[in-house]
Amino acid sequence: MNFLAPANDFFPRGNPFLESLGVEVLRAADGVSELALILRPDHMNSWHVTHGGVSMTLIDVAMALAGRSLNPGMRSCVTVDLNTQFLQPGGKPGDRLVAIGKAFHRSSTMCFCEAEIRNGDSLVVRGTGTFKYLKQLDNVGRLSTPGGRDDA
Repeated sequence: MNFLAPANDFFPRGNPFLESLGVEVLRAADGVSELALILRPDHMNSWHVTHGGVSMTLIDVAMALAGRSLNPGMRSCVTVDLNTQFLQPGGKPGDRLVAIGKAFHRSSTMCFCEAEIRNGDSLVVRGTGTFKYLKQLDNVGRLSTPGGRDDA
């Protein structure tokens, strides 16, 4: 799966939150994804630098897309664990953040990933995450796992 599109185009049922942030998916293939975001004033915290929630969203989605790209039959996944290290302020309005996610191990139902966010040459955030694959949404919107159970 290779994309250069608003993130909302990648998700089967849309993703209004990512669309509202302005996240773009640059690529998602072979266990690697890349996202970009041009920072706006509403992405800032009270210190007038990137809000940590924006950064955590970027690494979460970058890792999830990297994991999903390894298994095209899985239409979705959910975050089981997310660890984040904030290394320095993310940036100010007008800066462009790039998040790169990599899947480093997967099983039939789980995927383990890492990600980083850069502002230019500066590494600003690193993270790791564990994701559970979900096969599909049933006709009433419940999630089902690859084994067919709906306990996700």
